[in-house]
Amino acid sequence: MAGRIQSIYRYPVKGFSPERLDGAELTAGSYFPCDRLYAVENGPSAFKPWAPAFVPKSAFTVLANTPKLARVRTAYDETTGGLTVEAAGYPPFVGELVSERGRKAFAIWLTGFLDADEVRGPLKVLSAPPHRFTDHPSGHISLINLESVRDLSAKMGQPVDPLRFRANLYVEGWPAWAEMSWSAETPIALGSAHARLFKPIVRCAAIEVGLTTGERDMEVVEALFALYGHVYCGVYLNVTQGGRVGEGDAAERIG
Repeated sequence: MAGRIQSIYRYPVKGFSPERLDGAELTAGSYFPCDRLYAVENGPSAFKPWAPAFVPKSAFTVLANTPKLARVRTAYDETTGGLTVEAAGYPPFVGELVSERGRKAFAIWLTGFLDADEVRGPLKVLSAPPHRFTDHPSGHISLINLESVRDLSAKMGQPVDPLRFRANLYVEGWPAWAEMSWSAETPIALGSAHARLFKPIVRCAAIEVGLTTGERDMEVVEALFALYGHVYCGVYLNVTQGGRVGEGDAAERIG
């Protein structure tokens, strides 16, 4: 089934704004490059940097529990670990997340930005490479079929921006919801890389937050269930053969 990569994104800090890329080098058995490297702990969690393991996203500042984050724009420099943060009405932040000093400074900035009732305890920026703060411990790369989102938009009677789903890869050319009919382990070619389907992505309240307003403005989860009988949109992939994927490259089921 032929398709193509329409756009590519990474999210260096979990819960914050996307960064569009022309392409990326995928590595077998690994996560999307520079994606969910950091997360901001909102009060004490069970995460141990010296023995990193999966912790549910509810422990962190994410759109599902902190919609105001949609008003923040971040830019990450992977060569230096530098983070630039901007939000209307607030002084910008510039610091290096690779240093303890920089992480503490960002936590202070974010504490001042959030409303008091959104802060459950001391904010702490976490990182423990090569650990990634994905929503599923084995969901290495996320992919959205744009035709599925168009079908959802048409049935809801209002446009749903695909970026609400915060995926790494957005694909054109597949029939709506075709990806939901494929079994686990289905092989997929992505540019010169190969991957296999891991599982559908279960959606939460994060997709109901406006991309710039920081307000919940659409009941997308409820609509998914009412229209399709599930709350899935998009799939997780695992890379089986490394290679480069770029905008315009082929994205197709193999066999």
